[in-house]
Amino acid sequence: TDYLDNISSGHVQAEVQPGYLKNLLPACAPQGGQSWDQIHGDLFSKIMPGMMHWNSPNFLAFFPAPTSYPSMLGELYSAALTTSAFNWDCAPAVTELETIMMDWVARMLNLPESYLSTSTGGGVIQGTTSEAVVAVMVAARERYLGQVIPNLDDLDGTDRENAMAKRRVNLVAIGSEASHSYQCRKEGLEPFYVTATLGTTSTCAVDRFEEITEVLKDEPSIWVHVDAAYAGNALVCEEYQYLTKPFGAFDSFSTALSKWLLVNLDACCLFVKKRDQLIDALSIHPAYLRNTASDSGAVIDYRNWQVPLSRRFRALKIWFVMRSYGQKRLKEYIRNHIKLGQAFANLIASKPGLFEIMTPPAFALTVLRVRSESGDSEEANRLTRAVYESINKANEVMLTSTVIGGDFVIRVVGANPNTNMAALQRAFDILVSATEECLGRSLTTTNECRTHPSVVPRCISEKDTMRSTGDDGIGLSRKWIGPQDFRAVASLWNVVSKWDWL
Repeated sequence: TDYLDNISSGHVQAEVQPGYLKNLLPACAPQGGQSWDQIHGDLFSKIMPGMMHWNSPNFLAFFPAPTSYPSMLGELYSAALTTSAFNWDCAPAVTELETIMMDWVARMLNLPESYLSTSTGGGVIQGTTSEAVVAVMVAARERYLGQVIPNLDDLDGTDRENAMAKRRVNLVAIGSEASHSYQCRKEGLEPFYVTATLGTTSTCAVDRFEEITEVLKDEPSIWVHVDAAYAGNALVCEEYQYLTKPFGAFDSFSTALSKWLLVNLDACCLFVKKRDQLIDALSIHPAYLRNTASDSGAVIDYRNWQVPLSRRFRALKIWFVMRSYGQKRLKEYIRNHIKLGQAFANLIASKPGLFEIMTPPAFALTVLRVRSESGDSEEANRLTRAVYESINKANEVMLTSTVIGGDFVIRVVGANPNTNMAALQRAFDILVSATEECLGRSLTTTNECRTHPSVVPRCISEKDTMRSTGDDGIGLSRKWIGPQDFRAVASLWNVVSKWDWL
């Protein structure tokens, strides 16, 4: 708890060199056990210097990776109850809680009824969005081949594999940035899968879902998956739920609660409209995994919904978070971040001589670049890169960059549990100071700016503390479930430390 309470006081990025840890740790494991005090001390002296602090209010990069005390407790109990729940009978509660939690999430996000376990579909917790995409891509490929190869179900063994292999070499899966099935077909390729996006990584843009549904009328064999890894969490708010209206025409949807909704990694929720298509593509039935419950068809075996075999009790932390905060406070949490993101965009817009906003603010993300007095795009790119590198080198806030249509831009997203207006105001002040410094120097001889003296930690008054204690939704993860509730950790450790094998 000391770490989380003081997370705003230090640098954001790790200030170590590659290979630093190899010089601090022995080449071999110790022959005898060591005391917890020694291990704990090494955690802070050797490991912590190499950590980036994603929940610092000064971390405004990538997308957030939040956590909360309910989520941490869920992880703790999951570890204590350790199980490899590939089958229902390995731990019935693990499977059944996951099914119920996925239905909770689906209803909370206003997904179509067909994505519920009570219908033809259902949800499953994947480790990451990448794992979810691989799973549905395999399902999409198998479905497509079954539709386009004549009499495939009548073929067996080698004949079946040969028929599928001949078509597989021409198959192509395409993302929304390159989605043009007609061009693919001109090149002799067969599109079978498309990823549409609700909240792109660079700008949080949203694809035109209604137009995609129209295309599907001519391309019914293409599997459409909606990747909503970060921005999909905003669907808890009614004002964004209109976006889900076309999802009934699509095949799958995924969002990662671990990117915004107070559940720590890993917690990617994948939903499919027809679970049989996913199960048919990924199921395995070796003799050693068979059991009466599975053979009856009355239970779910989530090993058949994913690429790995083994799986953790990840539903527990989702259950803890949902019950601790409730839908009402989770909505407030998301809305407040979006409100803060708009406030930051307004700050950027207040300096039109310095900055230009490149895309409309969306889902707490602002995308900007430094304005060139000459209007030259290449000069603006050089200036923006110089400002970006100067700020990150100073290591008082952390930002990320991207390229949009050849334009180098800076991304600022503040959506972790400790973000508040004081942190965003400070980031804005640093941006202004670094930009004014760069604009005041000639960039004809160098692309770098020295770190401006103002890019140093400012003293924050007690009332402007980096973690809000008001009712604005920020700091929510500590407001109700605080360190005093984390005493369960100590209690569990006292029990564990008495186990003979330890």
